[in-house]
Amino acid sequence: MTNILVTGGAGYIGSHACKALKQAGYTPVTYDNLVTGWQDAVKFGPFEQGELTDRARLDEVFAKYKPAAVMHFAALSQVGEAMSEPGRYWANNVGGSLNLIEAAVAAGCLDFVFSSTCATYGEHDNVVLDENTSQHPLNAYGASKRAVEDILKDFEAAHGLRAVIFRYFNVAGADPEAEVGEFHQPETHLIPLMIQAIRGERDALTVFGTDYDTPDGTCIRDYVHVCDLVDAHVLGLKWLEEDKGSRVFNLGTGSGFSVMEVIDNSRAVTNSDVPYNIGARRAGDCTKLVSGSTRAGEELGWEPKRSTLEQMISDAWRWHQSGHYER
Repeated sequence: MTNILVTGGAGYIGSHACKALKQAGYTPVTYDNLVTGWQDAVKFGPFEQGELTDRARLDEVFAKYKPAAVMHFAALSQVGEAMSEPGRYWANNVGGSLNLIEAAVAAGCLDFVFSSTCATYGEHDNVVLDENTSQHPLNAYGASKRAVEDILKDFEAAHGLRAVIFRYFNVAGADPEAEVGEFHQPETHLIPLMIQAIRGERDALTVFGTDYDTPDGTCIRDYVHVCDLVDAHVLGLKWLEEDKGSRVFNLGTGSGFSVMEVIDNSRAVTNSDVPYNIGARRAGDCTKLVSGSTRAGEELGWEPKRSTLEQMISDAWRWHQSGHYER
């Protein structure tokens, strides 16, 4: 079977991508340093431990597996940390990605699927983002991802590298069969934080602000089921295999859910109340951030069919009943 190098394949999204690739007939080769990923999540193909900044190690892995394409998820992604430690984000996300891209080109691996972010757009409150929205990132996380997008364009012009770039916001849910799931330490995402509160693993969930200009006063965010998301990445890989060229796609539902909608839906799914406290607004939080996916639907045939709150919460809940990883 065709080998695909998956950087960050031991992480949340990367591990789900590996399962989707395996189901689509590929062999995913995980490359991960296990700083935020988990070796227990590598279940669908070979594992190679290494740093993106280690060119010799990357060359060794490319020579060993001769992958037909790279699917690049590995990155630091905490906005608060990016604000306080920007150098770390530029060194890892940009320096590491440049190293990876150069190694791929040297190995003749010219198909590249890149996991970017809608954080490259910056603050566009109460609009549905599309691929033509202007990019003005607010922190080193979004800026570092935009920089990698620029690098990919330069390497296309110079070396014929072809890239499919995906930009998206909040990923949620888990593998419906609970083979892999979302497990961060520390956790920062709403749905797993809410589940931890229900299970008594934290005192309470904090709702940051209830005075936004929304129907229930809490801010609205776009959520995409992780399995929908990785399906898009497999479609992006096939897009490149069909010689359709480089392309940028936003992935989202275009509507979004408020924090209180997520909490209310969790009661119906888990049959449990969510203990929560009301906190002050966080600096920089927008009222509503959503991303459309018209282009992905029309050109890739992608549909976020699992991205309902009920499905995302129920799949996450199933995973958290037994799912965890050990170092």
